[in-house]
Amino acid sequence: MPQEYRLILKHADEPGYTPDIECYLRHGGYESLRKALALAPRELPDGKRMSAQEQIRDEVLKSGLRGRGGAGFSCGLKWSFVDRRSGKPIYLICNADESEPGTFKDRQIIHKDPHQLIEGMVISCFANDVKLAYIYIRGEMPEGAKLLNKAIKEARARNFLGPNILGSGYSLEIHVHRGAGAYICGEETGLIESLEGKRAYPRIKPPYFPAVLGLYQCPTIVNNVETLAAVKHIVAMGSGEYAKLGTPNNTGTRILSLSGHVKRPGYFEVEVGKVTMGELIFHENFGGGMRDGRKLKAIIPGGSSSKVFKAGETFKLKRKGPDGQMAAVDVGILDLPYDFDSLQQAGSMSGSGAIIVMDDSTDIVEALANVSEFYAHESCGQCTPCREGALWMSKALHRMTHGHGRKADADYLLHIAQNIQGRTICAFGEACAWPVLSFVKKFKDEFESRGAADEARHGSIQGATGHPTAASPGLPVI
Repeated sequence: MPQEYRLILKHADEPGYTPDIECYLRHGGYESLRKALALAPRELPDGKRMSAQEQIRDEVLKSGLRGRGGAGFSCGLKWSFVDRRSGKPIYLICNADESEPGTFKDRQIIHKDPHQLIEGMVISCFANDVKLAYIYIRGEMPEGAKLLNKAIKEARARNFLGPNILGSGYSLEIHVHRGAGAYICGEETGLIESLEGKRAYPRIKPPYFPAVLGLYQCPTIVNNVETLAAVKHIVAMGSGEYAKLGTPNNTGTRILSLSGHVKRPGYFEVEVGKVTMGELIFHENFGGGMRDGRKLKAIIPGGSSSKVFKAGETFKLKRKGPDGQMAAVDVGILDLPYDFDSLQQAGSMSGSGAIIVMDDSTDIVEALANVSEFYAHESCGQCTPCREGALWMSKALHRMTHGHGRKADADYLLHIAQNIQGRTICAFGEACAWPVLSFVKKFKDEFESRGAADEARHGSIQGATGHPTAASPGLPVI
């Protein structure tokens, strides 16, 4: 029976569990930090010594932990890129700018178990020789910022933070920085620019890879809330035990946000790849199925920027056969395992772990117009293809949802989106283009029929009045 596996959220919803440090300590809080700080250097067969910090970094790498913020990049590998020879200070930033539409999982950790995040951050900072760290939290989460500041104060009072932590000789300070509610600040280099007090224009990579040239042009690690919280459990369990959770190359647990037209929307923590898309939507332990009398129409699998899936789709996934050889296997959308690799092979991504379900009552054109309006509003404006293209797509979809569409608008939208993706400094170009590309390609008949109906209606009106309309040939399409 598919069910939750609560690791990070193990205590979060238990009756009587509170976000204060006393409750956290009663449930074994900060024991992983004690374990990390007490690690002794390890003698290696070649005569070299592995420091406590190197041991933790090695454990995180071996655990297979992948970033839970969107790209799914190896956390341990990301840490390994940090320039440790420059002589510059190393910074760590927790990305708590949870702003992907449909995503509401990191805030569960912040609101219900903030000390788990603090502990994960302190261990991560110790492992990477960080003396100063920041939590960059979205402006629309004022209560979360208050809880984190309180947790930091409590941790400092108990010597889990500040100078000479637990008598180890290691010192660390963490500061909470509230953002201004800009989606672009979720992009790590845009976040760094904002943290420095500048307009959040993402930086060009290369040369501005944060691991080398990040905050204040110093080596910087940027991980999101769930990723850093997982570090505490890797230290507690050991990389081997953690890697047993989930599936190969998709280890550990993930917190998923399930919303839309299901009976039981909410957040669920599961072993990565152990639950299928269909189980997440229809099983009573998760979404509980579609609303009465409705059928599944589409699924956005990883936040609004991920490519949409259409009900009934099948995908060719690479799977290891009985003979050990890789082969292409047809997998239906409801049998698709929810993990990084399977969703990528299916042509989309798990992104921020936000699943948005749409039933057959959904107006697909309206849904895409809503998504595109968001991205047009949130573009930072630095890159011309994104600044202009996102607005053009939104304007075209606004026309279509207000009775002034054209049959050719479907191809027009595809043309704009194709000229945005791959032509911008950061991934925002893909974020605004991918929904349009996938929605229009997979539901093109709905866009064309909508436009054709508008053309026919306005054509008959023009024929009756003799006056041109906004949808008449020869006039601008925007």
